[in-house]
Amino acid sequence: MRIYLLSALAALATVCALSAQSNAPVIIPAAGQTAVSNPTTVSVSSIGSGQNLLKMLQEMKTANEETLRKQETELNQLDEIQKVADEIRLYTHRG
Repeated sequence: MRIYLLSALAALATVCALSAQSNAPVIIPAAGQTAVSNPTTVSVSSIGSGQNLLKMLQEMKTANEETLRKQETELNQLDEIQKVADEIRLYTHRG
């Protein structure tokens, strides 16, 4: 009788554990990441002439350059933080 009861409890625990897990991915945005304020989506049929295409490409280039400047600034800040952390580690080892 005990064997059947323990087997049933083990099976129930297994079923509960498997049903608690989900296959859906969990996406967590980065802490400093901001949403794109002005996404550029233009269908090919709406581009009437080369001038419109050139204007759109120039706007995209400007937006990309701005993004690169922001990323460079953040990278420099992270480099400074890394240098300070290395100095702190050095001083704690001397300690």
